[in-house]
Amino acid sequence: MFNLFRNKRLFVLMIGLIVFIAVMGFSLGKRDKLSWPENFIGDSVTFVQQWFYKPAGYIAGLFEDIRMMRDIYQENEQLRILASRYARDRITYNFLQQENERLKEELDFTERQKKMYQYRYVIAQVVAANLDPNNSAFKINLGSTDGIKPDMAVVSTDGLVGLVSRVFPLYSTVTPITELNPDSPNPRAISATVMDKEGKSFGIVEDYDKRTGMLLMNRIAENDPLAEGDVVITSGLGNVFPRGLEIGTVESRQVGDYGLTYTAAIKPSAKLDRLTEVFVVIPSETGTSGAAP
Repeated sequence: MFNLFRNKRLFVLMIGLIVFIAVMGFSLGKRDKLSWPENFIGDSVTFVQQWFYKPAGYIAGLFEDIRMMRDIYQENEQLRILASRYARDRITYNFLQQENERLKEELDFTERQKKMYQYRYVIAQVVAANLDPNNSAFKINLGSTDGIKPDMAVVSTDGLVGLVSRVFPLYSTVTPITELNPDSPNPRAISATVMDKEGKSFGIVEDYDKRTGMLLMNRIAENDPLAEGDVVITSGLGNVFPRGLEIGTVESRQVGDYGLTYTAAIKPSAKLDRLTEVFVVIPSETGTSGAAP
């Protein structure tokens, strides 16, 4: 019995080996078509795989999208920071560039004026302004401790601004040329001439027309060569305004009230509505002072 069982087991093993060899030979051989078991198994496996592959792909894509969104968010945050820094740096650069140009212009102005008349120009900041249209004085941050005295001329890089009217230890009040009025209790006037015609032209700037924004230059002789477009400057007569300070440009010339002299409308050179820095003119002790009584 044992021999028979042993022989059967050997027989089954031999049959299985023969089938295995046959299957291997059949599989490794060159075939144009697969057998139906192979087709069934392959289709079944593929069908099952697609149900697992698609969700796995969706999940993998979702995690990839989340990672990309996080990277994009971080990049956008960095770009926002860079953009804000760029905007801030551009504003700072533009401000510094304008400040540099302004300071160079002021330096060139002072050097140019020093060479002309040996005046000393002390820069001052405008710290307050009176908005009253009938009294548009403003204050500067220089006073008697800085050597400022009443009746000193005040200019900007564009032209004559006004005259120091009151002086305190730490600040001073400046009356602009737009307050010129011959009918005021304390009238001021500017003895003026024309640039490059100093010995031939003469007049008195003593009034300001608030309606037209023009200074009025009176007492111009009939044969005076003053003409439209001429630059009017202080003549230096009168021991108040130093000579050579630019007042404005002649806009028009017409016959005066009594027909004996002429009157000219002068457009002020200084931009009096936006003053931030001005210069107080301090003539040298041996220099020539100027202007009107």
